[in-house]
Amino acid sequence: MKDVYSTGEPNRPESYGAANRDIIRVLLKPSAAYFAMLFVAVSMMLFGVWCEYQQIRWGMGVANIKHPTMWGVYIVTFVFWVGIGHAGTLISAILYLVRSRWRTGVYRASEAMTVFAVMTALLFPVLHLGRMWQNYWFFPYPNQRQLWMNFKSPLMWDVFAISTYFTVSAIFFYVGLVPDIAIFRDHSKGLVKKVYGLLSLGWRGTHRQWHHYMAAYGFFAALAAPLVLSVHSVVSWDFAMANTAGWHSTIFPPYFVAGAIFSGCAMVITLLMPLTYAFNWHAYVNIWHFDALAKMCLLTSAILTYAYGMEYFIGWYSQNPYEQAIFFWRADPWADYGWAFYIMVFCNCVAPLPWYFQKLRTNPWALFIISIFINIGMWFERFNIIVSSLAHNFDPATWDYYWPSWIEWGILIGSTGWFFTWFLLFVKTFPAIAITEIKEMIPPPLKGSLEAK
Repeated sequence: MKDVYSTGEPNRPESYGAANRDIIRVLLKPSAAYFAMLFVAVSMMLFGVWCEYQQIRWGMGVANIKHPTMWGVYIVTFVFWVGIGHAGTLISAILYLVRSRWRTGVYRASEAMTVFAVMTALLFPVLHLGRMWQNYWFFPYPNQRQLWMNFKSPLMWDVFAISTYFTVSAIFFYVGLVPDIAIFRDHSKGLVKKVYGLLSLGWRGTHRQWHHYMAAYGFFAALAAPLVLSVHSVVSWDFAMANTAGWHSTIFPPYFVAGAIFSGCAMVITLLMPLTYAFNWHAYVNIWHFDALAKMCLLTSAILTYAYGMEYFIGWYSQNPYEQAIFFWRADPWADYGWAFYIMVFCNCVAPLPWYFQKLRTNPWALFIISIFINIGMWFERFNIIVSSLAHNFDPATWDYYWPSWIEWGILIGSTGWFFTWFLLFVKTFPAIAITEIKEMIPPPLKGSLEAK
């Protein structure tokens, strides 16, 4: 373990058997740190459930959502969690297609993050609805009342884009898990062995199975790759297709995609850094991987910084008084939401800059703390876009100041707990590191060695 902090090639396990034991050990005997993290996540989730109970009991009045700011924390957080899921597809699909080697240690956790982030995002349209038992209005299905959705609405496009993204990502995630589930099946006994036997779909590792597996995995990678660009572009059209000042811009699709990849890569660092130390995974996930993720964040941070500047340039160059007014008002430190704008700029544009120095890019504490700042900044980016434009629209008579209630903050905390609870349960249930791909980086056992027997 002497080169845990190196930035060259990753550490490697000693043998195939060591890789099996180290990764499966978490499923059999997780450490006390695992249960501590799970307790915190479940507590956050239960607090969010209690806040939602209060909202159902007393109505939407406990949230501060009101005219003109009809989209508050719930839609802000919806867009945030959809963005978080994009790095998983980027790391698992696009980097697989270009055969990037550093993805091996982190892509399984990234894929799980994608699925659970989209599951978390899907909660918020339902929570925003208020009467969640009427969520069937979201879906275009035949009914006796002859009611149909407005397919011209970007909100309807969201339903198709995100459901497609979730379906493809979940299938891609499960297909990649099959060989590793079979490994755990072979290390299990009794009922556990039978359950994992069903989940492994009869995997035996034959040449024919590997042939079809690689074909299917490559197909789903090629199918999922365009979704990275398309899905968050569709989410951005929720805003760009409106005539609201500060939203009606053609820069939103690439701007939102870059931000999604930025926040997603930061979340991978936030998730894997404590798990690496809690489970002693340094031979499989180490600074080599985190250094590559930090470089991805630096690239997307530069794109975001450029997009922020271009928004202001376009607003000024357009000579549209409404566009100029909203952008100048956002940047005014004494305005209602000036603080949110400068939190966004600091966390997304300034905080990642220390990563340009290799010493800080390879420091675990610097990686972890800056990744948290990035996630905070990306939430405030969505808050800045959505809330400030709605609260300061065309008619000055409608201007108002929106501040989330404690119920809304509690549901936001609960959604974070929901996400981390699912992720930690996944870590305990399935191999969080791809055993089969890790073995490709290990020299094959020599004939006659114990490992070869």
